[in-house]
Amino acid sequence: MTWPVWRVALDTPVRSLFDYLATDGDAGSGSAAVGHAGMRVAVPFGRRRLIGVIVSVEERSDVPQARLRQAYELIDRRPVFDPALLELLRWTADYYHHPLGEVISAALPRLAREGAAATAIRDWWHTTAGGVAAHAAGEPRRAPRQRELLERLVRDGGADAQTLTDALPGWREAGRALLQRGWVTHGDAPAAARGTGPVVEPGTAATPPPAPPLSPEQQSAVDAVTAGGNRFHAWLLYGITGSGKTEVYLQLARLQLAQGRRVLVLVPEIGLTPQLVGRFAARFPGTPLAVLHSGLTDTQRLAAWREVLDGSARLVLGTRSAVFAPIPELGLIVVDEEHDASFKQHDSGFRYSARDLAIVRAQALGIPVMLGSATPSLESLQNALTGRFTRLSLPRRTAHAKPPLLRLIDLRQESTHAGLSSTAVAGIQRHLAADGQVLVYINRRGYAPTLACTGCGWVAPCTECDARLTVHLSAERLRCHHCGAERPLLRQCPQCGYAVKTVGQGTERIEESLGETFKDVPIARLDRDVVRHQAELEAVVGRVASGAARILVGTQMVTKGHDFPNVTLVVVLNADQGLFNTDFRAAERLAQTIVQVAGRAGRGDRPGEVLIQTEYPEHPLLTGLLTEGYDGFARTALEERRAAAWPPFSRLAALRASGTDAEAPIAFLAAARRAAGRPAGPVRLLGPAPAAMARRAGRHHAQLLVESPERGALHRFLDHWLPAVEALPEARRVRWALDIDPMELF
Repeated sequence: MTWPVWRVALDTPVRSLFDYLATDGDAGSGSAAVGHAGMRVAVPFGRRRLIGVIVSVEERSDVPQARLRQAYELIDRRPVFDPALLELLRWTADYYHHPLGEVISAALPRLAREGAAATAIRDWWHTTAGGVAAHAAGEPRRAPRQRELLERLVRDGGADAQTLTDALPGWREAGRALLQRGWVTHGDAPAAARGTGPVVEPGTAATPPPAPPLSPEQQSAVDAVTAGGNRFHAWLLYGITGSGKTEVYLQLARLQLAQGRRVLVLVPEIGLTPQLVGRFAARFPGTPLAVLHSGLTDTQRLAAWREVLDGSARLVLGTRSAVFAPIPELGLIVVDEEHDASFKQHDSGFRYSARDLAIVRAQALGIPVMLGSATPSLESLQNALTGRFTRLSLPRRTAHAKPPLLRLIDLRQESTHAGLSSTAVAGIQRHLAADGQVLVYINRRGYAPTLACTGCGWVAPCTECDARLTVHLSAERLRCHHCGAERPLLRQCPQCGYAVKTVGQGTERIEESLGETFKDVPIARLDRDVVRHQAELEAVVGRVASGAARILVGTQMVTKGHDFPNVTLVVVLNADQGLFNTDFRAAERLAQTIVQVAGRAGRGDRPGEVLIQTEYPEHPLLTGLLTEGYDGFARTALEERRAAAWPPFSRLAALRASGTDAEAPIAFLAAARRAAGRPAGPVRLLGPAPAAMARRAGRHHAQLLVESPERGALHRFLDHWLPAVEALPEARRVRWALDIDPMELF
């Protein structure tokens, strides 16, 4: 007898696949097992039972058949990964030099990784032949609840338990009585999962509302993509804040849905999903919509994934991992806020860029992909310049709204109180008096970034990091924003006993200061200390949108695509943060943040104003943004990157290591550099060097950079180098990981 061999990817750090003999039911000629690639299977692994995914079915293995173990069971009867998605996962594992099993695992919800059914199961109740006969005879005569239930089951041909609960609350007792009489039976039956997104609110008409008229630039963008047909092309929609990028997405989605295809929309953070989901649900009432993000419970995420897999969901919106959603007949991918660093998984595990993989997936499927942003990444702008992407521009705001007026406030010549300059306070008073709303941006949460002694100069340190503890006054705690360590708030210096004081400002202190200055004005705060759950985020955004809050204080969370039409003034308090950072991307991130937060002002029918506080008003980045906008900044920044041979004019990989002492990571990286020898081709190794914050969470961090002007040369080097790195004795004394195309140089 011929036993097919299943080549299985398991969620382990081992880079190889594992061969298993097919289960008894799949033994034979092997023809019945051809379609098993992409299915989940339970297999023995040492003494454990693991869930893996069949990557291929082979006639034989390099391992002698006598040594092969047999799989326990095939979990799926149809693939959860179609051939195109399985090939994308293979490509992803190769490009990021990561074990395929861990890559495939990242593409599944946790419950699916543990073996949950790929289709929803419902408790289905239906009548027996005896039940039909009893109903025809008018039974049961003395039990109206039983008779009502039996009548419904006969009439509808059966029903699931949830449907019965919705229609006949408290029906279970009657159901048990009918079961005892033998008139009904019940059992599991597959069913389409219920939706997790707000598809249609109660009372919403099934007829979609009319779309607003498009501006000439919006119409030109829609026409260009439509003329490109249903084939691969990458479009960069470069539209200033308030220019109507979402309307372009909606129009393109409508065309795809009309042709029976599905649409995937990626957003960088959970905070953007409610508003965007609302826009899509309102425009396409009754169209099944699934939402995928980390804020869902495991059960909700599994239900949404099932909707996507079985084709129920026509629209799929999600954050980073949704790029791997198993969407059949996908016709369009949209990546909103494509510049956002949140699209890159960079802190642990499998480090990938959802934006880049969206492009690769679209290319493999032969479908269009649209990247949208008011502040495109320099990589995307360079791709547009070289013709890899086609740039579509939306240079004007919709509804004749004008861009806000930007002005720098020189803090060297201003009196300030708790971080607010007199000019900023006067501006807030002026806009509040004119019935406007005000947004105050400061990218520091907490009350103050430092607690210092007035006597000896002691500063409260984190014992686990090379960082200072942040003061959280309302909680009376000192917290580290890097590792999460905390301790009670001190009132006296532990070294000399003198009084301590807070130094600097965070959102909590700014909120307090504004409350003292504008006593009768309602204030809202938006940061990760007050917003921990989706409902809390929606509550804060709702207060501002309704006008219940007149002033909003927030961190970068306020820059993420929120639309507040009545905000007429934006005050940026810490614009200097990032001006002198050693990371080569720091200037780009700062420019994007300033432009994005400034774009929250004047989006309605009233003009907007932006006040930017700085101690360096002559800095070319700030003056350039004021005079030439983001376009001017990007031109200068690209020339600087070209001269320095940094991305997008080169390719980077970062080998990172951490250990419990400072020497082990450096020793490992030095050994890794020696193992590289003299790299063939245009490849340079830079380092090793300690990270900018060398100690974090009790571990010492260091990195070694690999740079090349050619992507192919970089990956050929990594293919040969990584096996030698894995074999180093020093590798067993550290934690290490490879980051391809790193977004941050720590």
